[in-house]
Amino acid sequence: MDSNTLDSAPPTAAEAPSDAPGGVNKTLIGGVLAGIGASICCVGPLLLLSLGVSGAWIGNLSAMNAYRPYFIVLVLVFLGLAFHKLYLKPASCSVDAPCADPHVLRRQRIIFWLVSLFLLALITFQYYGLWLLS
Repeated sequence: MDSNTLDSAPPTAAEAPSDAPGGVNKTLIGGVLAGIGASICCVGPLLLLSLGVSGAWIGNLSAMNAYRPYFIVLVLVFLGLAFHKLYLKPASCSVDAPCADPHVLRRQRIIFWLVSLFLLALITFQYYGLWLLS
């Protein structure tokens, strides 16, 4: 074979472009983990008490409130990265790759907005949580 036929071969999975929308999943997972960290001081004790777990150590979860702003910044960074990958950065992938299918991109965008709403609810729980309990 000559070098021209080797250059025209489609890229393998290992050579897939790094800016494919598959990286969106990693940023959304990071955002969810940061959102859980941001709301652990408020949602954690409520969730544990509703499951029947009790004890004086549950009050120690409120010590996480000092780290809440850092977790909120992490949530916003991860959501911003996912938004950038889904809306602002054009997808560059081969025609037969899954990222070229418009239905995949649409599903990823729907999942992005659902996760974003969930994270917003977790972050703002301390403001409406008492209203739900009364």
